[in-house]
Amino acid sequence: MFEEILNKIDDIVWGIPTIVLILLTGILLTIRSRGIQFTKLLLASKLIFKKNDSEGELSGFSALCTALSATIGTGNIVGVATAIVTGGPGSLFWMWVAAIFGTATKFSECMLAIKYRVIKEDGHVLGGPFYTIENGMGKKWKWLSILFSIFGVMAGLLGIGTMTQINGITSAIDMAFSTQNLNTAFTFGEKSYTWATVIGGIIVTVFAALVILGGLKRISKVAQSIVPTMAIVYVLLGLIVLVMNITHIPAAFALIFKSAFGYKAITGGAAGWTVKQVTESMQKGIARGIFSNEAGLGSAPIAAACVQTDEPVEQGLVNMTGTVIDTLIVCTITGLAIVIALLDPKFELGELTGAQLTSAAFSHVLGVKGATVKVIIMICLAFFAFTTILGWDYYSEKCLEYITNGRMRLVFIYRLIYIFAIAIGPYFTVNAVFTIADITNGLMAIPNCISLIVLSGVVSREVKTYFASLGK
Repeated sequence: MFEEILNKIDDIVWGIPTIVLILLTGILLTIRSRGIQFTKLLLASKLIFKKNDSEGELSGFSALCTALSATIGTGNIVGVATAIVTGGPGSLFWMWVAAIFGTATKFSECMLAIKYRVIKEDGHVLGGPFYTIENGMGKKWKWLSILFSIFGVMAGLLGIGTMTQINGITSAIDMAFSTQNLNTAFTFGEKSYTWATVIGGIIVTVFAALVILGGLKRISKVAQSIVPTMAIVYVLLGLIVLVMNITHIPAAFALIFKSAFGYKAITGGAAGWTVKQVTESMQKGIARGIFSNEAGLGSAPIAAACVQTDEPVEQGLVNMTGTVIDTLIVCTITGLAIVIALLDPKFELGELTGAQLTSAAFSHVLGVKGATVKVIIMICLAFFAFTTILGWDYYSEKCLEYITNGRMRLVFIYRLIYIFAIAIGPYFTVNAVFTIADITNGLMAIPNCISLIVLSGVVSREVKTYFASLGK
């Protein structure tokens, strides 16, 4: 009953109006920024490692890694799998659409975050959609910035920041050790939990607590070390999968496009187009795309606002590469591997979902026994999700800091509650935690996208001024 209620709320939050709002925002910002994600991607890549001694707390590279630490996580491994199971292979197409236009959105929201950020007397920096709304749109819109911040705290505490991540980690640990016949630790309702889940959850909670209580610089330092390494490991594994099955890739793309537009085989050999399938593919694809790359969500701008730079456009360019890396590369690798496996009649989907489906698909298309692949995916997922936990603690803390006018004692109490949410996360179902994450993500995206549409003219002027100064 609880999951049914969540699904109904999810259908309302992620109805046609929200989908249209997010896509419209991305399309509008693509036009106002002169297609910056297509024309300036090479320049953006060069700017990633640029050094700057201006005011701020983080380098551009550190801010990008902090943002990526919060995006490259369960969304890339678990989220893609759950989207394909519930919305069909076509969900991957709508992920791509959301990412292509979302790249312009990511550029714009991060650029505006730096333009409208606030630097305190002690050098402490605070910025993000809350100050973009308040300082960019005016004080009369402060209610909208508070609304965004409330949703941001909810997303960090109940959705994308804690439960989905720890749930993904412990599921992967349980999957990797499933052949060991581990004893059941306890049973809650109709579900039993192994010692692997319990011990894994405790270990992750303890390590997360040690880093979270250390603040932003410790979070960014951990992210800068872990994210690039684990992303390379996972991408290499994925590329091996695709190269070994290169002849099946065209058929996979064909299935993805057919599914995206509602083409579905019907019992008896006939075929037809179903509006319901298109809607489900769009809903799950765009929702999971937002979950994965967070473009339009308003989270990455909170980290971007702390960058040592005087040029908002430059950091906007750096941050937009995160969407390309996250969705157009990492999610695509996961999605194609799963779709290739589904094309094989010998592959049994059964009740597989989440990390289990990704692991089974990788093992199947590689033609190897699952143990090795399970361990690799467990390690990648564990590190990805762990850094996401850290990144979202920072985001939600900043939202709370804005709401409470900088009362750090309340922020510290929130950290303790956040750590508690991590501890209980393993004991919720995968579908429930992802639905909660979808709902809170959608609620965050609505006020953020409204502000981006209103301030799209500012984006256009900033882009023109910056490139005019470069003579381009």
